Amino acid sequence: MGDSQTQELLGCTDGDKGYAQAAVFRSRIWDVNQKSLYLQNNELVAGYLQGPNFALEEKIYWIHNRAFHQDKFPIILSIQDGKRCLACSSSAWPALQLENINITDLHKDSREESGRFTFFLSNKDGIWRFESAACPGWFLCTSSRANEPLGLTQLPGPSHVVDFYFQPC
Repeated sequence: MGDSQTQELLGCTDGDKGYAQAAVFRSRIWDVNQKSLYLQNNELVAGYLQGPNFALEEKIYWIHNRAFHQDKFPIILSIQDGKRCLACSSSAWPALQLENINITDLHKDSREESGRFTFFLSNKDGIWRFESAACPGWFLCTSSRANEPLGLTQLPGPSHVVDFYFQPC
C-alpha cells in the first residue's frame, strides 16, 4: 500500500495524528476499464459515459470512520451530496445497496452500527480497492459488461473488476 499516496488522498498531514477529521470529501471513482458510476433506476451502475452523458457521473462523498483502527483507512462512501450511503447487506449472501442516510450521521456511530457502511481503502501503484468491513474478503466491483450495477465480490477477475481509480475533485 502506498501510505503517502493514501494519506494525500485522505487529506491527512503529518500533524494529523489518528486521522480524526470529520470533514466530508468528494472524489471521482472509475474502474480500470474506464467505466464511471451513475444512478439508473435507483441503482449505482458502471458504464461508459461520454460527451453530454458524462454529466451523469455520480461523485463519491466519503468520510473517515473513526470507529475502526485507522491503519486500514476505513471510510464510509456515499453519493448525492452525502445523502445516500453504500452499505453491505446483512443477508446470507453479501450484496451492495444504497441507503437513504446522511454520511455525517454515520461517522458518529459505533463500530457495530457503522460497520456495514464502512470500506477499507487500499492502494497499490495508484490503483484502489474497497474491502467491506462488514464482509471481510468482499470488495466493491464492477461487471466486465457496461451498464451493470456496482456490486461486491470475493472472486476478483476478468468478470468482476475490483480495481479503481479514486481521485479528489
